[in-house]
Amino acid sequence: MDTELLTDWFRAEGRDLPWRHPECDGWGVLVSEIMLQQTPVKRVLPAWEAWLREWPKPSDCAAASQGQVLRAWGKLGYPRRALRLHESAAAIAREHGDVVPEDVDTLLALPGIGTYTARAVAAFAYRKRVPVVDTNVRRVVARSVHGLADSGAPSANRDLADVDALLPPEDEAAAVVSAAIMELGALRCTARAPGCGDCPIEHGCAWVRAGKPDNSTYTKPVQAYAGTDRHVRGLLLDVLRGTDTPVPKTRLDLAWPKGGQRDRCLDTLLTDGLVEQLADGRFALPGEHHAGEH
Repeated sequence: MDTELLTDWFRAEGRDLPWRHPECDGWGVLVSEIMLQQTPVKRVLPAWEAWLREWPKPSDCAAASQGQVLRAWGKLGYPRRALRLHESAAAIAREHGDVVPEDVDTLLALPGIGTYTARAVAAFAYRKRVPVVDTNVRRVVARSVHGLADSGAPSANRDLADVDALLPPEDEAAAVVSAAIMELGALRCTARAPGCGDCPIEHGCAWVRAGKPDNSTYTKPVQAYAGTDRHVRGLLLDVLRGTDTPVPKTRLDLAWPKGGQRDRCLDTLLTDGLVEQLADGRFALPGEHHAGEH
């Protein structure tokens, strides 16, 4: 892979995203990375900007209630991410002087921070030479290096080694290449209908040179959203986000007609700490109302 060509393309064609600006600190990058997990950029942008206006530092977020955080998360999906970010903010404020750590191992020790997020923060906020692997990166490497139509099943060690081999030795240059590979996968080397004619590394791509064979060996299962438990959980949370007062069970029952699925989803929301039940039996977002309130 010609990383110089790729870097030139990224500097000219990469999206102007606020978390890529030099003035964006580790907290801004951390918030963006957690929001971007399984959520498109266009939906994340307004939520990220509102979040940073409300809570410009980890300690600001940590001082908010879980309910406030869930309201700010809105409809980004997978709301447990919001609670994990809230926990991480508290740990950063308490243990790291309100500054997001720059070391991968220290980042991994934060609650709810996994391998990808820790590496992304180190590379993109602190410009470290750290391989960062997501779905887009794996697809670019599979095609350009290995000549495969898709990346197959994930393998953490192999995937990290593949990307590490592509990075230049200098920290800043490596950080740019990490971002550029990811951007190429998002904008050009897409899963369906890749834009090979507009790809800066087309001429060196092993898959293109091989005639773009349909040698895919892996099919990712795709599940419809409507009617799934995740859909029903979201509908129940929408009811609670739409009111400032606790609601009786009868209000939640209106959100979805299938009682067995609805009650099962409510139970999982309670178990996950995304909803709490008050002493009088009503339901609310966590931390917004005292458990003994009537």
